[in-house]
Amino acid sequence: MAKRKTNEKYQRIIAAATKVFARKGFYQSKISEIAKEAQVADGTIYIYFENKDDILISLFEEQMQAVLDNMTSRIMPLTDPAKKLEEFAWTHLSLIHKNKDMAEIIQVELRQSDKFMKEYKNEKFSQYLDIIEDIILEGQQSGVFKKSIVPSVAKRAFFGALDEVSRVWVLSSRRQYDIRTVARQISEYFLDGITDFNGSRGVQT
Repeated sequence: MAKRKTNEKYQRIIAAATKVFARKGFYQSKISEIAKEAQVADGTIYIYFENKDDILISLFEEQMQAVLDNMTSRIMPLTDPAKKLEEFAWTHLSLIHKNKDMAEIIQVELRQSDKFMKEYKNEKFSQYLDIIEDIILEGQQSGVFKKSIVPSVAKRAFFGALDEVSRVWVLSSRRQYDIRTVARQISEYFLDGITDFNGSRGVQT
């Protein structure tokens, strides 16, 4: 599979599927339509993928790896845990804004795949949430965040807020506020709840 992923036709099929799924929806899309968009024969699809669900999951894995790499590169230079959470929010929402087709697939179409929801072990998404958990643990260790906060719960609460905003954006073309404002607002709500203002380094708001 690793060799296949570097294949030019494989990448064309992934790109084509992104467009077709976003345009028609996962259930309404056909393998023949993806093949036509990718300019390959229908049978070529099955050299690389078992079925339509397999294309969707492969598409998600490739996108999530790119998201993970990008997020890590943006977070690593920072030393303040609070700033890291703010950067996470900004980067996440920026990616949603810049790639509407992929955002629609992740926010809407993936959740319509029974194979993805019931059978797929979503390791890359877990790694994504773990970035948030690691930031919270770092903040607790340095005295910035409350020791009483449960990182495994907090990471899902923080991501949940970002995910809900992203979902609304995908389903509606109307955006009342710019991305920077939304990212800052979500970060402030969350940080106000987890910051230990009596600790050694309270975050001023």
